[in-house]
Amino acid sequence: MLPTLTPSGFFWPRTELGTDVKVHEWIRQLQSPEEFSKKNWDAVVFGVPLSRSSISASGASEFPEAFRRSWKGFSTYNLDFQKDLQQLKVADLGDVKMHFTDIPQCHSNIKQTIIDVRKQFPNSFPIAIGGDHSITAMLVSGLNELEPDKEIGILQFDTHLDLRSLDDHGPTNGTPIRNLIQNGVIKGENVYNIGLHGFFNGQSLIQYAREHKVNCITLKEARKRGLTETVKEALSQLEKKVDTIYVTIDMDVLDIGFAPGVPASTPGGMRTDELFDAVYSAGLSTKTAAMDIVCLDPTRDHQAQPTVKAGTYTFLTFLTALMNR
Repeated sequence: MLPTLTPSGFFWPRTELGTDVKVHEWIRQLQSPEEFSKKNWDAVVFGVPLSRSSISASGASEFPEAFRRSWKGFSTYNLDFQKDLQQLKVADLGDVKMHFTDIPQCHSNIKQTIIDVRKQFPNSFPIAIGGDHSITAMLVSGLNELEPDKEIGILQFDTHLDLRSLDDHGPTNGTPIRNLIQNGVIKGENVYNIGLHGFFNGQSLIQYAREHKVNCITLKEARKRGLTETVKEALSQLEKKVDTIYVTIDMDVLDIGFAPGVPASTPGGMRTDELFDAVYSAGLSTKTAAMDIVCLDPTRDHQAQPTVKAGTYTFLTFLTALMNR
């Protein structure tokens, strides 16, 4: 086990794989040091159950467990691409250890976890399941600390700029991109935020984005160009400027009708099929090196769990892209 990780609180019993395999039968939930010693995983996933650093009331810390519970409802076979994800070897490493009250300690654990994961599984693609959006700053900072000579770019799907002042808010879910820019981890010009819309970003944040050359692409603009083409163009520009690309998916980019289970749900956002297409395109880039899914609150979701299912579908879509690279 890695020192900052703890086993998941929810495990699926292991079964023999048959013909029609479900996700919960396929993803290997690691529990022993012997399993952690294996290096042949194509992707490794870990939960980051933190939501105390959210500026709005949030139960996003509950998503890693809800995410795992939802696996039973999904097949490993992707009908749209006629591909079976069983071709990939995917391991669930458990959850980052969280302190009950000490948010800086939680953030320190997150940063250390991504460093340890990259060292322990250097050939595996890391995927973090949040948690609120403050975790992204810690994960990217950890990757930067591990390889300081590599330029990191951010592809962000979000309703919000996440450029609030750290002086006013501290390292919250509203500040991760500013946190990274302000601390010199990334350049503003290497951030591409797709999905911004409506009345949810103040003028001071837009001014900060302009000053730091953050690439802000509204959903309205992306739809005119074509969402897939917009993502491809952003990736093309990033690939020329950076060594690695980090993809962060804030589930509040979805319209409230598709994602009621987010802390800051809004009208006018993406449809789920648009997000899946965008995420698939993001996963195809050979420079995409890590990703997270954040700000999904199962406690706000409807009984049928449309938002939780959309989050899991997003994860599986991204894995399909990794397999098809």
